[in-house]
Amino acid sequence: MEEIIKGFIGNLPWETTPALAWTVLLGMIAVNLAVLAKAADWLVEEAVVLSERSGLSKVVIGATVVSLGTTMPEVAVSVFAARKGIPELALGNAVGSVICDTGLILGIACLIAPLPLHKKIVNRQGWVQLGSGILLVVVSWPWNSPGTAFTDGGHIAQITGFAFLAILAWYIWQSVRWAREEKNGTSLEDFEGDAKASTAWVLTKLAFAVFLVVASSHLLIPCVQEAATRMNIPAALISATLVAFGTSLPELVTCVTAARHGHGDLAVGNVIGADILNVLFVTGAAAAVTPRGLEVSPQFFHVLFPAMLTVLIVFRVGILFSGSHMKRGFGLVLLGAYLLVNAVIFL
Repeated sequence: MEEIIKGFIGNLPWETTPALAWTVLLGMIAVNLAVLAKAADWLVEEAVVLSERSGLSKVVIGATVVSLGTTMPEVAVSVFAARKGIPELALGNAVGSVICDTGLILGIACLIAPLPLHKKIVNRQGWVQLGSGILLVVVSWPWNSPGTAFTDGGHIAQITGFAFLAILAWYIWQSVRWAREEKNGTSLEDFEGDAKASTAWVLTKLAFAVFLVVASSHLLIPCVQEAATRMNIPAALISATLVAFGTSLPELVTCVTAARHGHGDLAVGNVIGADILNVLFVTGAAAAVTPRGLEVSPQFFHVLFPAMLTVLIVFRVGILFSGSHMKRGFGLVLLGAYLLVNAVIFL
């Protein structure tokens, strides 16, 4: 499928009709990102229905299925990019998604309605969130020659990818334990569109959603490569902004829906969980699927890692000074941090 799209792109009259070519290229990127987002919505809906029918409690589903489902687009794009030898796209998507989730999406959710904070839960998960971001920078750093990080970049070994996946398994197990200790369940009514459908229909939609995620991810990668080449912008920066925004649309839909229906705690939990999964699941899977691991270009040490840590630290500091709710002023701060780091990325 990727060869087909590459052939199509290659046959377009780029030099003679650049306006048409850019229109087609950007249209293909937009369509693929929209399909990714919608497919992830379906995936979450049907996974929630199947999980409930298996007898799992809603709080356990909320702690695992929802975050895993909304992170699937990032996983698919990064894994395929790593397999195709484009590590900057694979890692850039993961890092950019953390920036987008924490700054843009949570900031928008705060502006819709103040989000309730369960300090014990948010602090517990939030430190794991920040720790995951720091861990990603630590394992990427070339410790045998630290001074070359800003000139030659670093490397995430395949074994590190497997270690991240092992930590992910522990995190999911621990999240289920924490969830069962909480008295209040997670409200999932907004994810139960097919609650009365037959199991066969739910399985069909689930399989189709997985197919759409895989297919659109395959098609998206060569389009993004072409756009980065034509704009003379490193693929890492394109993936950390445009692609990360597109693959984070499921989290945006989840958080906005939760905030509008008075489930602000679900919005906060989904973003924190998605950030952790973007490091452990997305980066871990991308590094694990190739023997070479992931090469980390100097752009990450110059711009992307500092941008990610800045947004995460702003979030942690804001939580420390927040009371029982994340208020609209905090939302403006998060949005401001998101816009600032994106301006720095491009400038």
